[in-house]
Amino acid sequence: MTTPWVLLLQALTGICGGLLALKTGIPAAPLAGALLGAGLVSLSGQVESATWPAGTRTVLEIAIGTVIGSGLTSVALNELRQLWRPALLITVTLVLTGLAVALVCSRFLGVDPVVALLGAAPGGISGMSLVGAEFGVGAAVAALHAIRLITVLIVLPLVVRLLLPQVEPPH
Repeated sequence: MTTPWVLLLQALTGICGGLLALKTGIPAAPLAGALLGAGLVSLSGQVESATWPAGTRTVLEIAIGTVIGSGLTSVALNELRQLWRPALLITVTLVLTGLAVALVCSRFLGVDPVVALLGAAPGGISGMSLVGAEFGVGAAVAALHAIRLITVLIVLPLVVRLLLPQVEPPH
């Protein structure tokens, strides 16, 4: 059983990491920062691994679903009427590419097949980490998605600025 002090330390380092990451201006920085903050404490070996009370993950899944769901507006639905073909093409391509990458990672790099499949899946870090936790590989999946997310959030804005210099990010 994890002590309340360990849970408090994990929560505080996650909060601090998320708040520090906010200053970077990178999209989804709070999520990545919280993951890195809490993860570094866990990886340090100085404190026991945190086991959160029963129901914690369920509450967080509901909260994440609520935040994402509340962003689905009539404007988004109208845009989807125009974008359903590219959305379908992008989704199928990403899933097939993820499957191919997972197969290569599993066969040739010795990565656990479940970690490879969930780590190469085109989902977000929070969703895929929660799915990974269901299979007992949440930390490994979170690590893969954190690396992917941080890389994408740093590289793609630079690519957009280089390829489309007339596009300015909103302030």
